[in-house]
Amino acid sequence: MIPVLDKPSSLIHEIRIEKVGPWSLFKFSDGLQDQMEMLLEKKKAGALTIEEVGALEAIGELDRIFTHINAMVAAENGNQ
Repeated sequence: MIPVLDKPSSLIHEIRIEKVGPWSLFKFSDGLQDQMEMLLEKKKAGALTIEEVGALEAIGELDRIFTHINAMVAAENGNQ
């Protein structure tokens, strides 16, 4: 069962920092990554519930934030 998520910050405990090459980047826990992939598959099949739509939106927002932050970290480290 997918928990109802009011906002992306409710997922803060699912975040970790992982060393990727020379950078330390924000990453989802394996469990949250698996959950996102499962929700995306259900979305493709047109089988998401209302609660799952909200969960996928919250995870997606957090993913966009981390992608932006990680890109900024990579750009900053590339300029050094």
